[in-house]
Amino acid sequence: MSTTRKGESRMAGNGDTSSRSTDLRWINSYLEMLSVERGAADNTLESYRRDLERFSAYCTSRDKRPEDVDADIIRGYLRDLSAHGMASSTAARQLSSIRQFFRFLFDEGVRNDNPVTDVDSPKATSSLPKYLSEDEVESLLLAGKMFGGPEGVRLTALLEILYASGLRVSELVGLPLSAISGDGRMLIVRGKGGKERMVPLSEPAMDALEAYRNVRDHFLQKGKGVGRTTSAVNFLFASRGREGHLTRARFGQLMKEVAAAADIDPKRVSPHVLRHSFASHMLAHGADLRALQQMLGHSDISTTQIYTHVLDERLKALVESAHPLSDLAGNN
Repeated sequence: MSTTRKGESRMAGNGDTSSRSTDLRWINSYLEMLSVERGAADNTLESYRRDLERFSAYCTSRDKRPEDVDADIIRGYLRDLSAHGMASSTAARQLSSIRQFFRFLFDEGVRNDNPVTDVDSPKATSSLPKYLSEDEVESLLLAGKMFGGPEGVRLTALLEILYASGLRVSELVGLPLSAISGDGRMLIVRGKGGKERMVPLSEPAMDALEAYRNVRDHFLQKGKGVGRTTSAVNFLFASRGREGHLTRARFGQLMKEVAAAADIDPKRVSPHVLRHSFASHMLAHGADLRALQQMLGHSDISTTQIYTHVLDERLKALVESAHPLSDLAGNN
């Protein structure tokens, strides 16, 4: 059952065109709250917007406003997502967006209940993060250094920093120039929710960053019909494009090109895969899980624990090679 604020009237009936025109009113209010009060990042806001607008369209097709639906409508939406082939993990994320939205409506007094409470989350199948071997990463980094000119220098810096820090791709390409510490050994990264963290750089990453800073002005030069934007000056990986910095899509394309040059299937390579590779390799070499959580910017250590599969693999390999009853140990 839903309620309205005092002084507000709502016309009822399937023929009410005003209800369709206001479908996004509370969604927009919710997104504004996330932005202003919680400092949600643009990418986070866009993700919530996509989820909730899709949900709103489903509700409208059933002559309902999203703020007025009951649990049955929400269950029907989830069934519809499944029928269209959406993965259970993606559907679970969408339900999470809807749950947060209705919590907002409850807090605002728009509803006196939260219908999502009675809706079970889709059972997501757990999958291990995809990552490259250390040899493959080495090949990738070497291939990146073969690209010439300022673009090649920038590409090398991006790859070295990403593998040294495990940054999210949006954090990497959007780094402000001020993110570099005084001695160049650390990056000050603003992650999800506006939270800042300090991330150390490896020696190769520091060298690559220094080399890139010597050619950075190349990406600020005025081209034909293109002026230097004020925002571009403030970004580390500046660009003459609309956003003022290298885009995630463009960096992803460049990584595919590097993968092909390194004789690695481009389908296996992306900025997120290199982030997974960083985390997996750090744990394999004895990194502390809490320290890795801090570097990755995870708010909950349970998110970081998906990488412990590499520890399980190391333990399995140790048992197989060293246990006196194992076949491998007997052959040594």
